[in-house]
Amino acid sequence: MKLFLGVDGGQSSTTALIGDETGRLIGRGVGGPCNHATAEEGRRKLERAIRESVAAACHQAGLDTAPRFEAACFGMSGGPEDKRAILVAIIDTAALMVMTDAEIALAGATDTGLGVIVIAGTGSIALGRNAARTLARAGGWGYIFGDEGSAFDIVRQALRSALRMEEGWGPPTRLRQVMLEATKSRHSNEMLHRFYTPDWPRDRVATLAPLVDAAATEGDNTAIEILNYCAQQLAILGMSVRSRLWQAQEPVDVAFIGGVFASSIVRERFRMLVELDTGTKCGPPKHTPAEGALLEAYRAAGMPMKAM
Repeated sequence: MKLFLGVDGGQSSTTALIGDETGRLIGRGVGGPCNHATAEEGRRKLERAIRESVAAACHQAGLDTAPRFEAACFGMSGGPEDKRAILVAIIDTAALMVMTDAEIALAGATDTGLGVIVIAGTGSIALGRNAARTLARAGGWGYIFGDEGSAFDIVRQALRSALRMEEGWGPPTRLRQVMLEATKSRHSNEMLHRFYTPDWPRDRVATLAPLVDAAATEGDNTAIEILNYCAQQLAILGMSVRSRLWQAQEPVDVAFIGGVFASSIVRERFRMLVELDTGTKCGPPKHTPAEGALLEAYRAAGMPMKAM
């Protein structure tokens, strides 16, 4: 029996999916994070996460712990460049594909793997692929130079608004008090100093984004403006990719994924802006990133996947 493997290697966990030659999903396993592989400790963590997740998927499928795969696709957070050699030593496969986590998200976004996906979590990026298999991206350049519309960006703008209010050159907003309470700070000076310490890395700062959404839902005008602006930035990223890969009015599917889109304000504003372009249809992805990786493994072998 021919077997296929798809793996989503993320910052918080690793998910492995195994499918058989009929296109049926037969095994799923979860392991630890595997986003860094440059240091020796990182390489061990990556190897352990892959072995754990694949072994768990094999167990569920009733397979040996080290089967041979017809094709295997890995989508890796932090990029694929430093991980291929490690994966070659772990996985027995006739065809190994190692790509970014954004690429497997795109692979599962639509039934064909073609279209545009906009990802907005801690960071943000838009990625697209057309029928000619040409790939284009926008954003994804990190919190210093990019990540427009991301959760980190939402919190950064909320903090700026809170400071402007305090200094008398911005409108009143509940965000100042919300952020002080969330960080257990007595005043803004203490709060901002906290954000410059190792105790508040970028991903922890990003976890405060739902507080901005809550303030917007309760009617805070500044919070509403921040979320609408972020939705606009994410729409610009997506439509930039669209314009580089398709002609105007060509039918294109645009999908969205990530924690930022849990906000109905962001989600609906984003959808409205994207669908202003004739021929563009916007919605959530058809499949998860891990399923996208498995779909890519099937596509590499020229076989369809029939069921998830």
